[in-house]
Amino acid sequence: MNNLEKVTGELPTPLVAALRRVLRPLIRLLLSHGIRFQTFCDLVKSTYIQIAEEEFRLDNKAQTDSRISLLTGVHRRDVKRLRNESLAVSSLSLQASMSAQLLAMWSGRAEYLDEHGVPLPLPRLASKGGDHSFEALVRSVSKDFRARVVLDEWLRQGIATLDEQDNVHLTADAFVSPQGLEEKTFYFGQNIHDHLAATVHNLVGVTPPLLERCVYYDNLTAESVKEYERVAKTAGMRALHTVNRRAIELQKQDAGKSEAVYRTNFGIYNFSEVDHGDDTLEK
Repeated sequence: MNNLEKVTGELPTPLVAALRRVLRPLIRLLLSHGIRFQTFCDLVKSTYIQIAEEEFRLDNKAQTDSRISLLTGVHRRDVKRLRNESLAVSSLSLQASMSAQLLAMWSGRAEYLDEHGVPLPLPRLASKGGDHSFEALVRSVSKDFRARVVLDEWLRQGIATLDEQDNVHLTADAFVSPQGLEEKTFYFGQNIHDHLAATVHNLVGVTPPLLERCVYYDNLTAESVKEYERVAKTAGMRALHTVNRRAIELQKQDAGKSEAVYRTNFGIYNFSEVDHGDDTLEK
Protein backbone atom coordinates (compact mmCIF):
# COMPACT_ATOMS: atom_id res chain seq x y z
CA MET A 1 0.00 0.00 0.00
CA ASN A 2 1.54 3.35 -1.01
CA ASN A 3 1.28 6.64 0.93
CA LEU A 4 -1.46 8.04 -1.35
CA GLU A 5 -3.66 5.02 -0.76
CA LYS A 6 -3.05 5.14 3.00
CA VAL A 7 -4.15 8.79 3.18
CA THR A 8 -6.93 8.99 0.59
CA GLY A 9 -8.05 5.38 0.14
CA GLU A 10 -7.51 5.78 -3.61
CA LEU A 11 -5.86 3.08 -5.69
CA PRO A 12 -3.30 4.11 -8.32
CA THR A 13 -5.00 4.14 -11.73
CA PRO A 14 -2.36 2.00 -13.51
CA LEU A 15 -2.76 -0.73 -10.87
CA VAL A 16 -6.55 -0.66 -11.20
CA ALA A 17 -6.25 -0.96 -14.98
CA ALA A 18 -3.82 -3.87 -14.66
CA LEU A 19 -6.06 -5.67 -12.15
CA ARG A 20 -9.07 -5.30 -14.45
CA ARG A 21 -7.08 -6.82 -17.28
CA VAL A 22 -5.85 -9.71 -15.14
CA LEU A 23 -9.39 -10.42 -13.91
CA ARG A 24 -11.05 -10.54 -17.34
CA PRO A 25 -9.99 -14.09 -18.38
CA LEU A 26 -10.48 -15.31 -14.81
CA ILE A 27 -14.06 -13.99 -14.66
CA ARG A 28 -14.68 -15.51 -18.11
CA LEU A 29 -13.57 -18.89 -16.73
CA LEU A 30 -15.78 -18.54 -13.64
CA LEU A 31 -18.86 -17.65 -15.69
CA SER A 32 -18.25 -20.50 -18.12
CA HIS A 33 -18.35 -22.91 -15.15
CA GLY A 34 -21.40 -21.30 -13.56
CA ILE A 35 -19.46 -19.87 -10.62
CA ARG A 36 -21.34 -16.76 -9.54
CA PHE A 37 -20.04 -13.64 -7.83
CA GLN A 38 -20.91 -14.59 -4.25
CA THR A 39 -19.02 -17.88 -4.47
CA PHE A 40 -15.98 -16.08 -5.90
CA CYS A 41 -16.31 -13.38 -3.23
CA ASP A 42 -16.25 -16.00 -0.45
CA LEU A 43 -13.20 -17.64 -2.01
CA VAL A 44 -11.37 -14.30 -2.26
CA LYS A 45 -12.29 -13.43 1.33
CA SER A 46 -10.88 -16.67 2.72
CA THR A 47 -7.72 -16.26 0.61
CA TYR A 48 -7.22 -12.69 1.88
CA ILE A 49 -7.35 -14.05 5.42
CA GLN A 50 -5.02 -16.96 4.64
CA ILE A 51 -2.35 -14.73 3.06
CA ALA A 52 -2.57 -12.19 5.90
CA GLU A 53 -2.28 -15.05 8.40
CA GLU A 54 0.75 -16.65 6.76
CA GLU A 55 2.73 -13.82 5.18
CA PHE A 56 2.01 -10.57 7.05
CA ARG A 57 2.84 -11.49 10.63
CA LEU A 58 4.71 -9.13 12.95
CA ASP A 59 7.93 -10.43 14.46
CA ASN A 60 7.42 -12.18 17.79
CA LYS A 61 3.72 -11.33 17.91
CA ALA A 62 0.69 -13.54 17.46
CA GLN A 63 -1.48 -12.73 14.44
CA THR A 64 -4.82 -11.61 15.90
CA ASP A 65 -8.28 -11.45 14.33
CA SER A 66 -8.23 -7.68 14.80
CA ARG A 67 -4.98 -7.21 12.91
CA ILE A 68 -6.10 -9.48 10.06
CA SER A 69 -9.35 -7.50 9.87
CA LEU A 70 -7.36 -4.25 9.74
CA LEU A 71 -5.08 -5.59 7.00
CA THR A 72 -7.77 -7.14 4.82
CA GLY A 73 -10.88 -5.07 5.43
CA VAL A 74 -12.78 -8.29 6.21
CA HIS A 75 -15.13 -7.98 9.21
CA ARG A 76 -13.62 -9.42 12.37
CA ARG A 77 -16.58 -11.77 12.80
CA ASP A 78 -15.86 -13.31 9.38
CA VAL A 79 -12.13 -13.45 10.13
CA LYS A 80 -12.77 -15.44 13.30
CA ARG A 81 -15.15 -17.82 11.54
CA LEU A 82 -12.93 -18.45 8.53
CA ARG A 83 -9.75 -18.85 10.58
CA ASN A 84 -11.43 -21.56 12.64
CA GLU A 85 -12.80 -23.39 9.62
CA SER A 86 -10.65 -25.95 7.85
CA LEU A 87 -10.17 -24.41 4.43
CA ALA A 88 -10.73 -26.80 1.55
CA VAL A 89 -7.22 -27.15 0.19
CA SER A 90 -7.18 -28.38 -3.38
CA SER A 91 -4.50 -31.04 -3.29
CA LEU A 92 -2.73 -31.69 -6.56
CA SER A 93 -4.23 -34.63 -8.35
CA LEU A 94 -1.99 -37.66 -7.92
CA GLN A 95 -2.76 -38.82 -11.43
CA ALA A 96 -2.14 -35.38 -12.96
CA SER A 97 1.18 -34.88 -11.17
CA MET A 98 2.25 -38.42 -12.04
CA SER A 99 1.48 -37.81 -15.71
CA ALA A 100 3.61 -34.67 -15.57
CA GLN A 101 6.53 -36.66 -14.14
CA LEU A 102 6.16 -39.40 -16.75
CA LEU A 103 6.08 -36.89 -19.60
CA ALA A 104 9.11 -35.04 -18.23
CA MET A 105 11.13 -38.24 -17.90
CA TRP A 106 10.17 -39.62 -21.30
CA SER A 107 10.95 -36.27 -22.95
CA GLY A 108 14.12 -35.53 -20.98
CA ARG A 109 16.15 -38.62 -20.14
CA ALA A 110 18.76 -39.61 -22.70
CA GLU A 111 17.86 -43.32 -22.58
CA TYR A 112 14.35 -42.52 -23.83
CA LEU A 113 15.46 -40.23 -26.70
CA ASP A 114 16.81 -40.82 -30.20
CA GLU A 115 19.84 -39.01 -31.66
CA HIS A 116 17.67 -35.98 -32.45
CA GLY A 117 16.29 -35.69 -28.92
CA VAL A 118 12.86 -37.05 -29.92
CA PRO A 119 11.12 -39.45 -27.46
CA LEU A 120 11.50 -43.06 -28.60
CA PRO A 121 8.55 -45.46 -28.76
CA LEU A 122 8.61 -47.84 -25.79
CA PRO A 123 7.54 -51.48 -25.67
CA ARG A 124 4.38 -51.61 -23.60
CA LEU A 125 5.47 -54.53 -21.42
CA ALA A 126 8.60 -54.94 -19.30
CA SER A 127 8.78 -58.54 -20.53
CA LYS A 128 9.68 -57.14 -23.96
CA GLY A 129 11.52 -53.90 -23.18
CA GLY A 130 12.89 -54.44 -19.69
CA ASP A 131 13.85 -51.17 -18.01
CA HIS A 132 13.19 -49.28 -21.25
CA SER A 133 9.51 -50.19 -21.42
CA PHE A 134 6.39 -48.12 -20.73
CA GLU A 135 5.53 -50.46 -17.88
CA ALA A 136 8.92 -49.92 -16.22
CA LEU A 137 8.69 -46.16 -16.75
CA VAL A 138 5.34 -45.99 -14.94
CA ARG A 139 6.61 -48.24 -12.15
CA SER A 140 9.66 -46.01 -11.65
CA VAL A 141 7.41 -43.02 -10.95
CA SER A 142 4.54 -44.59 -9.00
CA LYS A 143 3.38 -47.99 -7.87
CA ASP A 144 -0.12 -46.66 -7.14
CA PHE A 145 -1.29 -47.09 -10.75
CA ARG A 146 -0.89 -50.04 -13.09
CA ALA A 147 0.76 -49.15 -16.40
CA ARG A 148 -2.28 -50.41 -18.34
CA VAL A 149 -4.58 -48.04 -16.47
CA VAL A 150 -2.29 -45.08 -17.24
CA LEU A 151 -1.96 -46.12 -20.89
CA ASP A 152 -5.72 -46.48 -21.37
CA GLU A 153 -6.23 -42.95 -20.06
CA TRP A 154 -3.42 -41.57 -22.23
CA LEU A 155 -4.87 -43.29 -25.30
CA ARG A 156 -8.26 -41.76 -24.52
CA GLN A 157 -6.75 -38.29 -24.15
CA GLY A 158 -4.52 -38.57 -27.21
CA ILE A 159 -1.32 -38.28 -25.19
CA ALA A 160 -0.02 -41.57 -26.58
CA THR A 161 -0.72 -44.09 -29.35
CA LEU A 162 -0.19 -47.85 -29.55
CA ASP A 163 1.13 -49.45 -32.75
CA GLU A 164 0.67 -52.99 -34.10
CA GLN A 165 3.94 -54.12 -32.49
CA ASP A 166 2.59 -53.15 -29.05
CA ASN A 167 4.90 -50.14 -28.78
CA VAL A 168 3.71 -46.98 -27.05
CA HIS A 169 4.36 -43.70 -28.91
CA LEU A 170 4.27 -40.29 -27.23
CA THR A 171 2.35 -37.82 -29.39
CA ALA A 172 4.15 -34.70 -30.60
CA ASP A 173 2.31 -32.17 -28.42
CA ALA A 174 1.84 -34.29 -25.29
CA PHE A 175 4.72 -32.65 -23.42
CA VAL A 176 3.02 -29.25 -23.35
CA SER A 177 -0.61 -29.99 -24.26
CA PRO A 178 -2.47 -31.86 -21.49
CA GLN A 179 -5.82 -33.09 -22.81
CA GLY A 180 -7.88 -34.13 -19.78
CA LEU A 181 -9.78 -31.65 -17.60
CA GLU A 182 -7.92 -32.85 -14.51
CA GLU A 183 -4.53 -32.28 -16.11
CA LYS A 184 -5.56 -28.92 -17.57
CA THR A 185 -6.82 -27.76 -14.17
CA PHE A 186 -3.58 -28.93 -12.53
CA TYR A 187 -1.45 -26.90 -14.93
CA PHE A 188 -3.82 -23.92 -14.78
CA GLY A 189 -3.41 -23.58 -11.01
CA GLN A 190 0.32 -24.23 -11.04
CA ASN A 191 1.40 -22.20 -14.07
CA ILE A 192 -0.82 -19.14 -13.63
CA HIS A 193 0.18 -18.93 -9.95
CA ASP A 194 3.89 -19.14 -10.74
CA HIS A 195 3.77 -16.71 -13.68
CA LEU A 196 1.77 -14.19 -11.65
CA ALA A 197 4.00 -14.68 -8.58
CA ALA A 198 7.09 -13.95 -10.69
CA THR A 199 5.46 -10.80 -12.07
CA VAL A 200 4.44 -9.61 -8.58
CA HIS A 201 7.95 -10.33 -7.31
CA ASN A 202 9.35 -7.97 -9.95
CA LEU A 203 6.55 -5.41 -9.61
CA VAL A 204 7.09 -4.86 -5.88
CA GLY A 205 10.83 -4.48 -6.42
CA VAL A 206 12.20 -7.57 -4.69
CA THR A 207 15.77 -8.25 -5.81
CA PRO A 208 17.18 -9.97 -7.67
CA PRO A 209 14.41 -9.85 -10.31
CA LEU A 210 13.06 -13.11 -11.74
CA LEU A 211 12.96 -14.07 -15.40
CA GLU A 212 9.61 -12.87 -16.79
CA ARG A 213 9.74 -11.73 -20.38
CA CYS A 214 7.64 -11.84 -23.53
CA VAL A 215 7.83 -10.88 -27.20
CA TYR A 216 4.94 -8.52 -28.01
CA TYR A 217 3.95 -7.09 -31.41
CA ASP A 218 0.76 -5.56 -32.76
CA ASN A 219 -0.43 -4.38 -36.19
CA LEU A 220 -0.04 -7.86 -37.69
CA THR A 221 -2.24 -9.68 -40.19
CA ALA A 222 -3.81 -13.06 -39.44
CA GLU A 223 -1.31 -14.68 -41.84
CA SER A 224 1.64 -13.08 -40.03
CA VAL A 225 0.27 -14.19 -36.67
CA LYS A 226 0.16 -17.81 -37.92
CA GLU A 227 3.83 -17.56 -38.93
CA TYR A 228 4.67 -15.92 -35.60
CA GLU A 229 2.92 -18.76 -33.74
CA ARG A 230 4.78 -21.40 -35.78
CA VAL A 231 8.16 -19.85 -34.95
CA ALA A 232 7.18 -19.36 -31.29
CA LYS A 233 6.06 -22.99 -30.94
CA THR A 234 9.25 -24.37 -32.47
CA ALA A 235 11.55 -22.16 -30.39
CA GLY A 236 9.48 -22.67 -27.26
CA MET A 237 9.51 -26.46 -27.52
CA ARG A 238 13.27 -26.43 -28.06
CA ALA A 239 13.76 -24.33 -24.93
CA LEU A 240 11.41 -26.47 -22.84
CA HIS A 241 13.16 -29.70 -23.80
CA THR A 242 16.59 -28.18 -23.09
CA VAL A 243 15.56 -26.95 -19.63
CA ASN A 244 13.76 -30.22 -18.89
CA ARG A 245 16.83 -32.35 -19.67
CA ARG A 246 19.05 -30.23 -17.43
CA ALA A 247 16.45 -30.20 -14.62
CA ILE A 248 16.33 -34.00 -14.60
CA GLU A 249 20.13 -34.10 -14.24
CA LEU A 250 20.03 -31.59 -11.36
CA GLN A 251 17.22 -33.45 -9.60
CA LYS A 252 19.24 -36.68 -9.76
CA GLN A 253 22.32 -34.80 -8.48
CA ASP A 254 20.36 -33.36 -5.51
CA ALA A 255 18.61 -36.59 -4.53
CA GLY A 256 18.87 -37.22 -0.79
CA LYS A 257 20.24 -33.80 0.13
CA SER A 258 18.54 -32.26 3.17
CA GLU A 259 18.62 -28.80 1.57
CA ALA A 260 16.77 -30.00 -1.55
CA VAL A 261 13.50 -28.29 -0.56
CA TYR A 262 12.96 -25.90 -3.49
CA ARG A 263 10.75 -26.21 -6.55
CA THR A 264 11.13 -24.31 -9.82
CA ASN A 265 8.95 -23.74 -12.87
CA PHE A 266 9.94 -22.46 -16.31
CA GLY A 267 7.28 -21.69 -18.90
CA ILE A 268 6.72 -20.09 -22.25
CA TYR A 269 3.37 -18.82 -23.48
CA ASN A 270 1.88 -17.41 -26.64
CA PHE A 271 -1.46 -15.69 -27.14
CA SER A 272 -3.03 -13.83 -30.06
CA GLU A 273 -6.33 -11.99 -30.53
CA VAL A 274 -7.85 -9.08 -32.46
CA ASP A 275 -6.58 -5.89 -30.84
CA HIS A 276 -9.54 -3.88 -29.52
CA GLY A 277 -7.33 -1.42 -27.67
CA ASP A 278 -7.06 -1.20 -23.90
CA ASP A 279 -10.69 -1.41 -22.83
CA THR A 280 -9.77 -2.05 -19.20
CA LEU A 281 -8.82 1.52 -18.31
CA GLU A 282 -11.14 3.62 -16.20
CA LYS A 283 -13.21 5.92 -18.41
